[in-house]
Amino acid sequence: MTMLTERVTATLTASRPSTLTVLAIALLIIMGLATSIGIIDVSLLALLSGQLDAQQATVVMSLRLPRVLLSACVGAALAISGAAMQGLFRNPLADPSLIGIAGGAALAVAIAIVVGVPLVGWLGLYGLSFAAFIGGLLSCILIFYCARMSGTFVISYMLLAGIAVNAFAASATGFLAYSSDDQQLRSLTFWTMGGFGNALWPSVIVCLGIIAPSIYILLRSARALNILLLGDEEAYYLGVNSARLQRRIIVCTAMAVGASVAVSGIIGFVGLVVPHLIRITIGSDHRLLLPASALLGAVLLVSADTFARSVLSPLEVPVGVLTGLVGGPFFLWLLLQQYGRRTTL
Repeated sequence: MTMLTERVTATLTASRPSTLTVLAIALLIIMGLATSIGIIDVSLLALLSGQLDAQQATVVMSLRLPRVLLSACVGAALAISGAAMQGLFRNPLADPSLIGIAGGAALAVAIAIVVGVPLVGWLGLYGLSFAAFIGGLLSCILIFYCARMSGTFVISYMLLAGIAVNAFAASATGFLAYSSDDQQLRSLTFWTMGGFGNALWPSVIVCLGIIAPSIYILLRSARALNILLLGDEEAYYLGVNSARLQRRIIVCTAMAVGASVAVSGIIGFVGLVVPHLIRITIGSDHRLLLPASALLGAVLLVSADTFARSVLSPLEVPVGVLTGLVGGPFFLWLLLQQYGRRTTL
């Protein structure tokens, strides 16, 4: 038994750098291709060598590069947030968009756009990120409180509370859209469908400033999440403060998802599907699951955004619509695959 454990540990240790290296290389390749693809073609060789004319340099530096970086940042944030929440709640269905965090963040942004909040207006570009963070945080706290009403954490309460928060947020956002003017309605449509059409360097800087620390803290929580899988009591005896870990992950997730919603709107299924793909491929060790989810989430969202702005060029398909169309059936396929394995066993 000891030899088997050592062999499994050695295999995981060996697979960790190779898996992350492959995903990191894939991300760099996809980002390079995404930067070169568009209405104005840019040779990848010219891009790598820096031999661009004035028009190409303007397009790359002002439009494509910030968009590619922003989509990678948001993809990593949504995927690692989904993986962390699934580990925290010990439920593979936990996802920021399904349990109401993204809906709460979008509602807060809708209130800021239509009603107007003085603090949000004073903060300028940071204001929408701040509003989305507060909305996501309040939704997450409410859902977590409902899940612990009986004194112990109940997964079914969490899912029901998430459904209720999503329904309320969608209805309230719809009411705000109905009572908004044309300019506000266009902004709300952007948030509800999701996309990176307004990506600018200030958005990238704000997003990175909020998301990067959140991802770092979530990565530092990987070992504690592994121990938490054993149960709250066992985690306590192994030196993990479950309450502190829950607060840390909730705040970091709200920050990451809130910032993502603020710059891109609602983009679903990334935080749900990506961790499942990683688990199927390399297992559930959060020390590998979290960074691999972040990298794969970035790869998928950069690819989806490139496809969305290229398939009907010069028109642009909202990325949130595309991820929903692809992610929904794919997740159903995953569920059917898991059900088939259980019935076979």
